[in-house]
Amino acid sequence: MSDAIWTTVRDARVWLDQANGTDRSELTCRILKVTEEAGEVAGAWIGLLGQNPRKGVTHDLADVADELADVAITALVAIESLGLDPREVLAGRAERVHARFPVSDQSG
Repeated sequence: MSDAIWTTVRDARVWLDQANGTDRSELTCRILKVTEEAGEVAGAWIGLLGQNPRKGVTHDLADVADELADVAITALVAIESLGLDPREVLAGRAERVHARFPVSDQSG
């Protein structure tokens, strides 16, 4: 992953720490923020489908992808806010998830 991602995650965590503190209530809000961002993904997908006949099509794939990226970044900030290294957590989780895939050819 790009260094810009990790710089953004660290800087966001530092900014939030300075602005809001780091007590359990603040950590709870940072975790709940992931759910809020996921709701925005749902809204973008609904908008892409044009599911609301009053509004029609209001989003495109780029909007959905941007919202998904917001979820990922928000989750990484929450992980760092817990005092963990988001790179290590993400890499470890990716390895465990990948191990579940029934991949016949590991060479690529």
